Amino acid sequence: MIALPPKLKLVVFDCDGTLVDSQHSIVACMESAWRACGLAALPTAASVRRVVGLPLVESIARLHPDGTGADHAALADCYKQAFVALRRGGPEEEPLFPGVRETVERLSLAGVLLGIATGKGRRGLSVTLSRHELMEFFVTRQTADDAPGKPHPGMLLQAMAETGTGPAETVMVGDTTFDMMMACNAGVPAVGAAWGYHEPEELHEAGAGAVIQSCGDLLSVLPELMERVR
Repeated sequence: MIALPPKLKLVVFDCDGTLVDSQHSIVACMESAWRACGLAALPTAASVRRVVGLPLVESIARLHPDGTGADHAALADCYKQAFVALRRGGPEEEPLFPGVRETVERLSLAGVLLGIATGKGRRGLSVTLSRHELMEFFVTRQTADDAPGKPHPGMLLQAMAETGTGPAETVMVGDTTFDMMMACNAGVPAVGAAWGYHEPEELHEAGAGAVIQSCGDLLSVLPELMERVR
């Protein structure tokens, strides 16, 4: 096993697009919300992927820029209702990405604390982690219910406060530019997940110290990444 840097205390993961591939559920619920509100031009899957990770109302505002605040709030309510209906119909399609479980287990066995910073609500995150039997690994779980949305640093700052760690001891792993920008705003080094919803070049430009092609590559880049942290 690769020796991890002694000063690495906390690794915080994004959820959608990093741990689980939830795009199909998110796109389906966005389309359902648009239909419920009588909007004929549905958002494309590509446009929805671009806003995954942002707070729900902000995501909807970007997808429907001509709408009013009331329109966006109504769409958000319909989206939530669609997700509840989807869950009642059976497990939504949110598979773990390859290498996620093994990487999480190896980090935990090495004594590294693990956290989540996600645009999901608390309830949705609990459902996802419980379904994949990952809840026990994450000692701090920051959601859209707990702090301002990405790229605001609030979720990362709260995760560090809860675990007694500092920016030089923490790494953020995410698949969007919002994750990279949040990490930069918190003074935390970031690793971009190339298997997610934003392009590797965008992740580099947004501040990623490294971009990996699969979750299994994370442990191999951590020593060099932490070596650059002062």
